[in-house]
Amino acid sequence: MSVTDPSLIPPAVAVEEIPRFDQFGLAPAILQALSDQGYVHPTPIQAQAIPIVLQGRDVMGAAQTGTGKTASFSLPIIQLLLAQANSSASPARHPVRALILTPTRELADQVAENIKSYSRHTPLRTTVVFGGIDMTPQTTALRSGVEIVIATPGRLLDHIQQKTVSLSQTEIFVMDEADRMLDMGFLPDLQRIINLLPKKRQNLMFSATFSPEIKKLASTFLTDPVLIEVARSNATADKVTQVVYKVDDEAKRDVVAHLIRGRDLKQVLVFSNTKIGTSRLARELEKQGIKASAIHGDKTQNERMAALEAFKNGSIDVLVATDVAARGLDISDLPCVINYDLPYNAEDYVHRIGRTGRAGASGDAISLCSDKDARLLIDIEKLIKQKLVPVELEGFVPGAARHTQTQREPEHRGEHRSRDAAPRGRERTPYMPPPRKEKIDPWFLKPYEATLSAESVAETPKDKTSKSAQPQKRAALLGGLPKS
Repeated sequence: MSVTDPSLIPPAVAVEEIPRFDQFGLAPAILQALSDQGYVHPTPIQAQAIPIVLQGRDVMGAAQTGTGKTASFSLPIIQLLLAQANSSASPARHPVRALILTPTRELADQVAENIKSYSRHTPLRTTVVFGGIDMTPQTTALRSGVEIVIATPGRLLDHIQQKTVSLSQTEIFVMDEADRMLDMGFLPDLQRIINLLPKKRQNLMFSATFSPEIKKLASTFLTDPVLIEVARSNATADKVTQVVYKVDDEAKRDVVAHLIRGRDLKQVLVFSNTKIGTSRLARELEKQGIKASAIHGDKTQNERMAALEAFKNGSIDVLVATDVAARGLDISDLPCVINYDLPYNAEDYVHRIGRTGRAGASGDAISLCSDKDARLLIDIEKLIKQKLVPVELEGFVPGAARHTQTQREPEHRGEHRSRDAAPRGRERTPYMPPPRKEKIDPWFLKPYEATLSAESVAETPKDKTSKSAQPQKRAALLGGLPKS
């Protein structure tokens, strides 16, 4: 938030001490793009990282999600590349000079949108490549020449194999959300890509969390990096209110519906650990009259992008997602995040609730915790160094959400009795099963006839065509006919 009234500034802080973007020596074209979006003052991570990146130093930047890490590296990258920017139509005049790797398609697309907006008044070209969609448009963009490429590791290697992109002139390499890349098993791909880059380059690593494994990876390709931490490692935003409700596993779906209706929430991001659980929850919310959609790894890229767009423009109120959406979703004024399942990886909790309370705004992070989730909650508390005590959800009646949508069905289902119970003279309702109407075989209406005794069978003449021969045939199956 920009500070314009000097009276609002504490006495210990002078107006001149509050940094502004125009104090970093950024080009007028970049400042114009920032002004178009209303940005005047940088966030703490931006204020510390931009000057160091402009010096050409390697950087490890740690800041909680939603503090503006993307601009921390993209603004100085654009500034550094402007010296070689040109308007030539020749692809050779637009080699890949900056490569930014992200773990997910959604994050890659988000970063690309930000960089395009920051460089809109410059001749620099930017493109994004990720899997799940046709490679042809990406190939066309790469072959036409681009200075900045944002990519996921797998799809980038596909293009490298097909020789549609060259990294031989890359000057700046950025690894965004590197911890997530390791969690997703990208380490072999990262090593292959790093080996293809020029030895002399600038390396930047930005993430909300830095595990020991990430620091070990950083030591293999970062040269004398500057460590920037603007907040305690794995910290959550101060303006995000965290609440944990103790609920039974079977009641979780009804609790989500109760929270959405009770608080009249219109834009809610709900996280589930599994693809199947994500789809089931979205379908259940739809049945209860709540506009919802699901997004997970089994969805095509077009389906995922359509769901995200519908969520952003308000066509749907609830987006149920796996952790594929925990990184890279930058939605303004997202009021609430619900953890339907507590994450298996405690660090994912920080990223999940970081989707709300972004850029200094307030938000709510609600987690549902059953008895089997106790161990996961302890891991989260250890990571964030904060106690989260589960509380009972007031005003919630199990099954009440479903009852409001299907008022007639439970009424009649509750009155069903056993098949042997008397009808008590009630009229038949549309929900009672109709009488069975089966065709009756006339054979069952014949009078009862006693079977013949053994003596009568013996005295009966042997007539193969007579009906009395039938018992003898059955006897043969049991042990054979008596010898004559």
